[in-house]
Amino acid sequence: MEQKIKQDIRIGENIRKIRKMRKLGQTDLVRILQIDGCDMTRECLVKIERCTQHIQASQLHAIKKALNTTYEELIDGPTGTNER
Repeated sequence: MEQKIKQDIRIGENIRKIRKMRKLGQTDLVRILQIDGCDMTRECLVKIERCTQHIQASQLHAIKKALNTTYEELIDGPTGTNER
């Protein structure tokens, strides 16, 4: 059974910020995730970014890899910005 992570720390908002910093659209990120074997739709990403859907641990790992970021930035927010 896949473990889901409750988004009480707004991981989705941080994913959106990092994705935009990388100048990637949602469709672009989903394509990268699907190529790497993470079965995610754009609709699923939208819900994760809006914090209306729990993120699975495997999805978090794949997003971390696709965005070339760290778990710390996904949890605490991107570094190098005033938005925290």
